[in-house]
Amino acid sequence: MTAGDLDQLAINTIRVLAIDATSKANSGHPGAPMGMAPIAHVLWEKFMRFNPKNPQWPNRDRFVLSNGHGCMLQYALLHLFGYDLSLDDLKNFRQLGSKTPGHPEVHETPGIEVTTGPLGQGFANAVGIAMAEAHLAARFNKPGYTLYDNYTYVFFGDGCAMEGVASEAASQAGHLKLGKLIAVYDDNHISIDGDTACAFTEDVMKRFEAYGWHTLHVEKGDTDIDAMEKALAEAKAVTDKPTVIKLTTTIGYGSKLAGTGGVHGNPLKADDARQVKEKFGFNPDESFVVPKEVYDLYGQKAAKGAAEEEAWNKLFEAYKKEFPAEGAELARRLANRLPEGWEKHLPVYKPTDPAVASRKLSETVLEKLYNVLPELLGGSADLTGSNLTRAKVAEDFQHPSTGLGTYAGRYIRYGVREHGMGAIMNGLAAYGGIIPFGGTFLNFVSYAAGAVRLSALSQFPVIWVATHDSIGLGEDGPTHQPVETLAHFRALPNMMVWRPADGNETSACYYICLTAKTTPSVIALSRQNLPQLEGSTIENAVKGAYVLQEKENANITLIATGSEVGIAVDAAKELLEKHGVVARVVSMPCWEIFDAQSKEYRLSVLPDGIPILSVEVLSTLGWERYAHESFGLNRFGASGPYKQVYDKFEFNPAGIAKRALATINFWKDVKPLRSPVQRAFQQLI
Repeated sequence: MTAGDLDQLAINTIRVLAIDATSKANSGHPGAPMGMAPIAHVLWEKFMRFNPKNPQWPNRDRFVLSNGHGCMLQYALLHLFGYDLSLDDLKNFRQLGSKTPGHPEVHETPGIEVTTGPLGQGFANAVGIAMAEAHLAARFNKPGYTLYDNYTYVFFGDGCAMEGVASEAASQAGHLKLGKLIAVYDDNHISIDGDTACAFTEDVMKRFEAYGWHTLHVEKGDTDIDAMEKALAEAKAVTDKPTVIKLTTTIGYGSKLAGTGGVHGNPLKADDARQVKEKFGFNPDESFVVPKEVYDLYGQKAAKGAAEEEAWNKLFEAYKKEFPAEGAELARRLANRLPEGWEKHLPVYKPTDPAVASRKLSETVLEKLYNVLPELLGGSADLTGSNLTRAKVAEDFQHPSTGLGTYAGRYIRYGVREHGMGAIMNGLAAYGGIIPFGGTFLNFVSYAAGAVRLSALSQFPVIWVATHDSIGLGEDGPTHQPVETLAHFRALPNMMVWRPADGNETSACYYICLTAKTTPSVIALSRQNLPQLEGSTIENAVKGAYVLQEKENANITLIATGSEVGIAVDAAKELLEKHGVVARVVSMPCWEIFDAQSKEYRLSVLPDGIPILSVEVLSTLGWERYAHESFGLNRFGASGPYKQVYDKFEFNPAGIAKRALATINFWKDVKPLRSPVQRAFQQLI
């Protein structure tokens, strides 16, 4: 068998496995794998560097399938090259509990780098991955010791090209001149609606040229293996800009429905699958067959990858001896450990300290931790002066040719690209050795909701520094004043939402966010100054909620977050002085952390027998889990000086006191009054 024949056999094996898996599942997308099998074979067999026996080798090349509906392409490759993915796993494609879910999911399948599916996200993740490589290479590589030099490859289709998040990330990548980022554009002219002529007729390559990318075109993407190899080699040779290769393919190549939307999201019909197998030289009566020659070919590639990792490990051992400080730091970061004693640098506050906006308190934390946690890599979506996310000594992450910084810099200028920033942060987290954070107004984290959701699903502990968290931002008005945003993100599984009330709570939230290994965070921070509270401590706040002011024989519990905690304290004074009513005050900076505490602790904070009123100048949705009544803002805000806006909606001591009295009166005859913490399904969840 000639080398060319062996290449073709491997390509057709990938195609047939995709047909068999989607047919057995009676679900899935065979078209993209059939069309992209040639470029996948060329890339993985002739260019990529990886070790299937250790999918986490730090210097492996990264591969992202942004058009994740074509995941059988990636699953077939992972199986054939010897990852821990068996033929039985392919047979269980899209079945409950399998290692081959309907779209690629990191942590579920060995060799999957990021969770893709929502189109464009994977493309932006790849930009973040390439940025991480550039940063760690600049930070740790030394003459004679190249620890980081891997490439990042991403496949994307017309759907990804249409999504705005990919455009944001592509623009960022072009500005940063990420020469080790190579994208392959599956130009098959088909989306779910059919021919892209109905909605997408732009010249994609001209757009990428404008972004500052190197562009190439392989016209015969179904068959011209030599042209694909030459294009990839040229892409690797261009080091001062990312490269996109337009690959014109036929979706469902070989099928009776090739080139149509009919092969996009549906398995092939039985007769079509038979004729394709015959055309490609396979027995139509057999399924999930892999020729020994293909296993042997890919096994040789896998063995080469294992040897490359072994050489890298030896290089790293020598590096640690010659550069002990850098070596120890990198080893620690790769092990996902924080430096010993880092938390001692978190600032602590007394009630006599001045009132400070929590966005400013956040800046102080980031400043204190900048030299202590070198893995912190973050920036802002063009709001640095408002988000206060840049340490004074920070260097910008920029291509050296710009004169604005270097790749070793740790502050990223994301520009006005919130969604791109979110997806890029997921890529930074996926790479390893980096804790990413990004700043914007809380209201505009909503722009990035798709990426935030994938952070939670992917278990990437990215941190959103979300300032201007309420009507307290004042004059910018309802377009900038978030109302529903925290309700949205609190509804996300595996997501922490923090709204600290003062300096100690701000330090506490950073402590939890930075020690979280698998959970992302949104930290909602005020524009207006907040007092340092009596009873507030880091130790209390890390429990998610705590009793700020305990009172014997209390008539009501006031529970609040963020900027409303101080107002609740003042309301408690007004209740006592003007109405003879005794109020306990609870601060609740994080619902999710409070929910993780023991039932005994939660009931000590929110006990039976006393009505509870929540106070938060946001949507009341969800507060029924903790309070009998809720005082919130279930409408849009208003434009004006923030104190006037607060008064307009009665978020002041008098307004809270009025609602506290109404709450006491309404619930006075309910005996026994049970805490909302008491739940029927408590032990079933």
